[in-house]
Amino acid sequence: MLRYLAYFFSIIFHPLLVLTYMLIILLLVNPYMFGVNSVGASMPLILMIFLSTFFIPIVAIAMMKFLGLISSFEMKDRYERIGPYIITGVLYMWIFRNVLENPNIPYPYKVFVLGATLGLFIAFFINLFSKISMHAVGMGGLVGMLVLTVSFYSYPSFIITLDSYVFEMKTYWLLMIAIILSGVVGTSRLLLNAHNINDLYGGFFVGLGTQFLALPILKLFL
Repeated sequence: MLRYLAYFFSIIFHPLLVLTYMLIILLLVNPYMFGVNSVGASMPLILMIFLSTFFIPIVAIAMMKFLGLISSFEMKDRYERIGPYIITGVLYMWIFRNVLENPNIPYPYKVFVLGATLGLFIAFFINLFSKISMHAVGMGGLVGMLVLTVSFYSYPSFIITLDSYVFEMKTYWLLMIAIILSGVVGTSRLLLNAHNINDLYGGFFVGLGTQFLALPILKLFL
């Protein structure tokens, strides 16, 4: 039962889904930054991010599996991860260039995309010498994104409207949930024998740190 739950959390919080989750969270917190008044109104943008950062890389990895270039989707051997890292890195650079040049994309999300891209390339470099958990990198990036949202971008709370009911939710609750889920995902990776504790700690701090690193670096592009 625990292994099934571990697989579930590993899939739901796959690192390639993190940029899509970041976008949805930012739209939820303040959709007006994107020039819309609801998450649903930005569905074309959500779909573009989902296809570019999750669907296309997954299809490419599936093709590599079909061609025998990797032995499994888990890619437990770090050397098998080199090809998928390169493919995903190219797509992340492409999506970063697109959001950077798009005046309708708010500054905070540009920071988050750059942070995720930096995290991916740093993880790729570390992977050449030692294994690192990309699940942990993704969850660290998600936590970093929420810390920045609460602290630097002054979005302490947001409104959720359900039919005639209106709820105000504190953004730091999302931060607390993300921290708890990071622990759950990390435990899942341990239960599946995909990583050891050092892989997880290293990955989490890479993901967390690159979100803050992206803040000063993005100023060089603008």
